[in-house]
Formats: sequence, structure tokens, C-alpha cells
Amino acid sequence: MTTTPVSAPAEVQGTTPPAGIRRKALLHWIGVHSLALAAALFFVLPFVFILLTSLMSNQQALTRDLTPDSWHWDNYLQVFRAPGFLTWWKNSLLYAGLGTVLVVVSSVPVAYALAKFRFRGRHLSLLLVISMMMLPPQVVIIPMYLFWAKQLDLSGTLWPLIIPMAFGDAFAIFLLRQFLLTIPNEYVEAARIDGCGELRTLVRVVLPMAKPGVAAVALFQFFYCWNDYFGPQIYASENPGAWTLSYGLESFKGAHHTDWNLTMAATVLVMAPVILVFFFAQKAFVEGVTLTGVKG
Repeated sequence: MTTTPVSAPAEVQGTTPPAGIRRKALLHWIGVHSLALAAALFFVLPFVFILLTSLMSNQQALTRDLTPDSWHWDNYLQVFRAPGFLTWWKNSLLYAGLGTVLVVVSSVPVAYALAKFRFRGRHLSLLLVISMMMLPPQVVIIPMYLFWAKQLDLSGTLWPLIIPMAFGDAFAIFLLRQFLLTIPNEYVEAARIDGCGELRTLVRVVLPMAKPGVAAVALFQFFYCWNDYFGPQIYASENPGAWTLSYGLESFKGAHHTDWNLTMAATVLVMAPVILVFFFAQKAFVEGVTLTGVKG
């Protein structure tokens, strides 16, 4: 008895798809990548314009030229040598660095309790945290200013902005709580059975698995502190020695309103840390933000 061999599909035999299918796939590839390229240029071109203008001479920066005739890297040295700029840089690092650490350290235990503990009033506590997220800071700025400036005499410093971060942040607590919900309770229960206390369970078991969520919260808080203009304006405006880069840049722009090359160079120096931090930590940032919405 003879059998008739079954011919393999065209894909298995290595034959090329029909011309119509290949043309359709090519048009689809061009369309998708054209839209992506247009969106990328839409976001990148302003940064390129700022960078190129910062490297122009003072005279060329006032023209319509898009590229510098000669590259003036010394513009950045002039910005650093401007009175107060290096102080503003140090203040921004202090505010953003210390504020980020305090928010993470104070928010993680609260988020852990809301995610893994079962106690009466847990849902009400979460509701209060969410309600704090809806409260604009401008609503409480007057009583807060009277407390820090009149009662504690801390006006003219950044401490009225840094100290409250040691008591947690509503957005950080909510984001961390959502991420901790994605960690199976079996890990926490196994640690408790092995004799671990809650603090040790949090530090040794939960936190290593929650690194993406912690990284996302830390980045959010760092960006907020670095770009904060409202807070330093309220508490530190009377003392130039306590200004941050976000607030000092306005003063720098006013003093060099005709020197667009120096203004753009100062803008690049203000944006550079944020861009570099996000570039190196974007994987953990995206993963942390994505996983916070897996479980409600």
C-alpha cells in the first residue's frame, strides 16, 4: 500500500509569501514606525533646540540660526560661575535627595500595613489616604506657613518642605500599597511561621520583591522635589542662600534676559539630572508603575 506524501505549507517549505501580503506588511511597518518617529521628534526637538542654543554665541542666539557657527562650551562655565548658581544646585540636591529618602522610609511601613494587615478601619484609613491625594497644597498653605514661619521660625529655609516628608506622602503610600498587593501573601505568612517579626518580614522578605515599586516612588518624589517651584517660593524666597534651581532659574533668567545662550545653558543644567536619573532607572520605573495597577 502506497501513501501519497503530504506537501508542507508554504512557510515550512521556505517559499516567500505572496507579493500582496508582503506589500501590506511593508506598508504597515512604514505606517507604525512613521507615527513613532513623528512622536519622538515632537518630544525630542525642543530639547535639541535648547541644547544647540546653549552652545551659540550671545549674538548668534538672537538670530534665526538653528545650529551654532562655533561651539561655545564655556557658556556652561559662565553659568556655574554666576553668583548663587552652585548654591542653588547644592540646595536642590539636599531637598530632592533628603526628601526622597524620608518619603520612602516613612511611606513603606504604612503601605505595608494597609496591604498586608487585617484590622478594623483598614478601608477607612485607605480612604483617608486617597482623600489627602485630592487635597491641593494651596488649600493648607496659609496655616502651614503660619506654623513653620511664626511658631517655629523656619522661614527662609527649606526645612518646612523637608521635615513633613518624614511623615509619609499620600501618593507614595497609595502607589506602594497597590504594588505590595501584587506580592503573594504566602511569602509573608511563611516568614511569620519561621518566626520573623513584622519589621524583619518587611525588610528581609517584602522589600526585596518590592524594589520596582520603591524605585518608582523614589523617582516620582525626586522629580517632584527637583522641579518644585511653589514650595521654595513660599518658604525660601526671602533668603537667596536657600533657593533651589527651579526657583533660582527664574532669577537667573531675569538677570540675563538678553543672553539667551546662557539662559538655555542654565536650563540644560537644571534638566540634566532629571533626564539622566530617568534614563538609567526607566526600566524599574516603568515596571513599578505598570504592576501597581494589576490588583486593586
